[in-house]
Amino acid sequence: MYLLGLGIILVLLKWQEIGPVATWSWWWVLAPFVGAALWWSWADWSGYTKRKAMEREDARKLDRINRHREAIGAKPKTAPPRRR
Repeated sequence: MYLLGLGIILVLLKWQEIGPVATWSWWWVLAPFVGAALWWSWADWSGYTKRKAMEREDARKLDRINRHREAIGAKPKTAPPRRR
């Protein structure tokens, strides 16, 4: 997302001809969009996106379990060690 934001800012600066970006080639201005596309392709291909989503779901599940355990007076569970 950072690359996408940077790309949008650079395009706006180039379009409005503000600062040194006005003299840059369009290739340099549009390069962050290419970087964002490459990052998203790699993240989906490698499973990084799915792994991060599963970690968030597991953390939410553990929080919910701990809230219920505390409500009945039981000791909260700890997160299991991560497997690699």
